[in-house]
Order: sequence, then structure tokens, then C-alpha cells
Amino acid sequence: MNILFQSTRRRLAVWYTIVTGILLLLFATGVYLYVRYTLIDRIDDTLKHVIEVVERSIVIQPIAAQPKDYKVNVVASFRYNVEAVEDDRIDLEWFNPEGELLWSTFAEPLDIPLHFQRQGETVTVSRERIFRQIVKPIKVEKKTLGYLRVSHPWFEVTRPIRQLTRDLIIGIGLMVLSVGAIGWWLSGIAIQPVKDSYSSLKQFTADASHELRNPIATIQTNVQMALAYPEAEPQLQQQQLRVIERLTQRLGRLVNDLLFLARSDSGIVNMNWQDVPLDGLLIEVIEEQRTIAAAKNINLNLEIIEPDNSELEDIFVVKGDEDSLARLFTNLIANAIEHSNDSSKVEIELSLMDKPEVTRRGREHGQNYVQVKVKDTGKGIPETALTYIFDRFYRVDPARSRQETISTGAGLGLAIAKAIVENHQGQIAVESKENQGTTFTVILAVK
Repeated sequence: MNILFQSTRRRLAVWYTIVTGILLLLFATGVYLYVRYTLIDRIDDTLKHVIEVVERSIVIQPIAAQPKDYKVNVVASFRYNVEAVEDDRIDLEWFNPEGELLWSTFAEPLDIPLHFQRQGETVTVSRERIFRQIVKPIKVEKKTLGYLRVSHPWFEVTRPIRQLTRDLIIGIGLMVLSVGAIGWWLSGIAIQPVKDSYSSLKQFTADASHELRNPIATIQTNVQMALAYPEAEPQLQQQQLRVIERLTQRLGRLVNDLLFLARSDSGIVNMNWQDVPLDGLLIEVIEEQRTIAAAKNINLNLEIIEPDNSELEDIFVVKGDEDSLARLFTNLIANAIEHSNDSSKVEIELSLMDKPEVTRRGREHGQNYVQVKVKDTGKGIPETALTYIFDRFYRVDPARSRQETISTGAGLGLAIAKAIVENHQGQIAVESKENQGTTFTVILAVK
């Protein structure tokens, strides 16, 4: 089964990595396109600015034979040093109205047809020579005198884009590896509760099977004997039926306890909330347990400690389900009786206690709580067992590889007690010393 969990963990880590990798790839693509568009847009702005500057410096002269016609004085207009312009990585070309090249800053004219457009265009001369160009027609009185083409080398875009691409690939690769490692760690954390739940379920199933196997086998044996000897004495048959009845009742209680715990875990316990006076409830529970205690010559003592100068009535009233609370204290008192020595006593103490609570604004205010202590003078619980005392089916028997026997029942009483306390938003704790006794403390909020 550990292989299954490892496989699940591996799949979770892989999915974490794949999803994160896709998101990073989309992010990197967005960054790449944004940077590329920004670089191209910046080059186009530069080219447009150069065109505006050059256009203002163009010398336009009227033609002597035709006063209404004009021409561009190429020598006067384009008197820039070619090398200086090339060092600036901006190249200029001047074309006549027929598209013939008249002047250029290129050492070798570009073998590129003239495209009459004002927007930026990327053109390829060769693998090493790629340019971004803008063509601007120069007009006077709606007559085109020529075309000005401005070129910018494309490596001003490709060089930073290549660097960005390399950085993105390295960064994404490192991040994917990091996410893979973090995903493996997070999947381990995510799957741990599932492993714990599975282990608890496996242990629960084993314990339940252990508890059910013996009574079912005994019932089956008695039924087989009754069927094998139909003419047996009526007294023997009655004895067999009584055994079956006791075992059936035991199985019924076990099933009811399991059902209660299952509903409690699922949060579907039907609680009949009402005002419950704990002093009266404890008196009733103690009266019900006196017969069992008398059989072991155990004395049950109830001490109710009322606060000094208290004029309030019903000071021990809590909001809760009366049947559940009765079951809670019945389990605790019965457990104390079971583990007390003969001719000893079990003490039950009821009192109020103040426990400060912090409001949402950070201020403390007093909140009254009811505290119930159930103390026996039995052999106590080993310190190593206190951690597991509220676990289901905890009964430290050979089937669970433990030495001491803590309960002769099914081992659900204390687990049910804890579930009831938690359903009432209370607290339960245990203190014990070997050969001195055990004290269970229940704290519930006053109404």
C-alpha cells in the first residue's frame, strides 16, 4: 500500500510541475511578446523622428523652366557624412518619383524594391542583413517630389530578444525544477492526512473485526450445539439462549457505539440542545451506578462546590444534549468503578472555574465554566498509555502488542466520551499515577 501512496504522491508532484510549467510558459510568452513589441515600437518611433528631422532639412527649389514645378536639391539636402550616419545605425535613402535610387548612406545599395508605406516594415536582404524600414513620400502641392526611406538594423531587436529568450529558458528551467522539488514536498504534506486516515481506518477495521469475531464465534457455537442436540435438556437450552442473548446485546451496544462515533466524525450527530443542570444530572447518573459500585463495595461520593456568596440559581446549567451528557458521565464513572480496587471509593467533584477568553478586539473577559472531576483510587494508567487513552479500541491487549490491559470492554467508552465533549465545544483531560489512581477532568461552558 505504501507503493500506492508513493505513486499518488509522484503523480501529484508531476501535475504540480506540469501546471506550473504551463503557467510559466504562458507568462514567459507574454513577456517575450511584450518586450519584442516594445523594442519594435521604439525603433519605429526613432525612424519616424529621423524622418521628421530629415524632412525639415530637405531643400526644395522651383524649376527655372517651370516655375510652378519643384525639385529637391539632393546635394544640399543630403550633405551628411555617410560614415557618421552608419555609426548611428540609421541609414537614409532618397528615391525620385519613379522609384529610382538617387542617394544612399549604404556602402552597397540595398536590392530591395521600394514599398510605398508609412508604417514600419521588416525586410530581409540576406541572413545577416535584416532591417526595419519606413518610407515617407515628400510632396509639394500634392505633387510627389521623391521618397525618403529610413532603415534601422534588425539586430537591435534580435540581440536583446535572444538574451531575453536565453534568460527566460534558464529561469523557467530552474523554476520548474524548483517547483518539482516543492511539489514533491507539498504532495507529501497533502497526502499525509490521507495516509493517516487510511492507517486509522485500517486499525479501526482490524479492531472492530477483533471485537466482533469472538462473540459471533460464540453465538455460532451455541447455535450449532442447539441444532446438533435438539433433544437436550431444557435447562441446557435455556443456558445457551441466555449466552446468545448476552452476546447479542453486547454486539448491539458495540454497533451502536460504532454508529455514534461514525456520525460524530461526519458531523451529523443529532443534538437536542437544551438547558441541562449538571448537578442534577450527576446525581441521577451516580444513583444508576450505585448498584454496580456496591457489588465491588465501592463508595461513590459527589461533592458540589458552590461559589461563595452566590445568590444565583442554576449556576451549573450548561447548554447541551442531556442524553449525550448523561452518556459522557456514565462512561467516566463506570470506567472509574471498573478500574478501582474493591472496597475503595470514587470521587466526583462539580465546581465552577473562570477561564479568560480573548475577544476579536484583543480584550480579555471572564467566562464561567463548569468543571467535573472523576477520580478513582485504582492501579492507574502507565504514562506511556496516557497518549492513547482516548483512542478507539485502545485496550492494550496481545492483539495490539501491548502489555497492560486497560479495559475489559470494547475500548470505545473513553473515545465516545471525548467525542461528546468535543461536540459540546468542551475539553477533557486525564491525569494518572500508577498505583495511586486516575482523574478525568471535563470542562464545559456555562450557559
